[in-house]
Amino acid sequence: MNIAHATTLSRWVGDPAAFAADHWRRRPGVFTPGGGAASPFTLADVDEALATGFLHEPYVEMTGPEGPLPADTYFSARSVNHTSYAGFADQEKIRALIGRGATLLMRRVDQWHGPTRELLAVLSAELRRPVEAFCFVTPAGAHGAPLHRDDADVLVLQLGGSKDWRIYEGPADGDWQEGRVEGEPPAEVLRTTVRAGEVLYVPRGFPHEAVGSGGLSAHLSLTIREVHKGDLFRSLQRLSAKAMEVEARPLDEAALLAAATAMLDHVGKAVADLTPQDLVDHARRSRLAALPSPGVPVSLSDLGAEHTGHP
Repeated sequence: MNIAHATTLSRWVGDPAAFAADHWRRRPGVFTPGGGAASPFTLADVDEALATGFLHEPYVEMTGPEGPLPADTYFSARSVNHTSYAGFADQEKIRALIGRGATLLMRRVDQWHGPTRELLAVLSAELRRPVEAFCFVTPAGAHGAPLHRDDADVLVLQLGGSKDWRIYEGPADGDWQEGRVEGEPPAEVLRTTVRAGEVLYVPRGFPHEAVGSGGLSAHLSLTIREVHKGDLFRSLQRLSAKAMEVEARPLDEAALLAAATAMLDHVGKAVADLTPQDLVDHARRSRLAALPSPGVPVSLSDLGAEHTGHP
């Protein structure tokens, strides 16, 4: 993968080659694209999604200064066919909580918003890494999340309002964990305010925290995921076991040892010509395959026409 050739990035960071050389996995930065940060998802889309009443957990979460809020404070039950089903996002409750300083998180926008899914499918193909989308709406003065690390490179597209960010030095090696950072943070490397139309890049593993500042802050986080050792191990298993014939039940010790011998021989031949890059590429393809596909919408109208024979 060559970041410099990921042309879709240009709408957010300008010249992809310059971004790759100066920022990618090295240091955070703020970018001001011409015409503002082009986002497939807007604050109006947030309103529309909540207004449907169909968003369900785990796609919505509300957090306060101490962490996630109780689900019943922002979800409600809906009755269908005389049966009550819990876990539906309640627009009125959510609006009231935001008014009292809570942050709204909408998860995996790419799974349920068509334009976002389509754009990120293109970007994921260019980067050869899965890209996911999360939307945050934070009132002024509220923390979106405590100091934490993300196991992803993040592009923050500021949709409205502004947010004050503090970003700290990234890990020196692979010995780190995603999630909340306890104790003294590492050295601060960037303190900035990101305003509507601007884009912030946070490299993978760099601790960061943010506070809503001007007006109601809304941003879309595009998280660029990388494979890890677990992905590599699963790919190694799949590649080494490909086309392996496995006898269901060896009947005695000799048959069991013969089956083990055959398996080891098969694995040895399967991995003999396998390179480290082959393994990484397979793991990345596997992660990409799990993304929602933009595909072709299913048209029930067309299906009906086929059945009736009418155009």
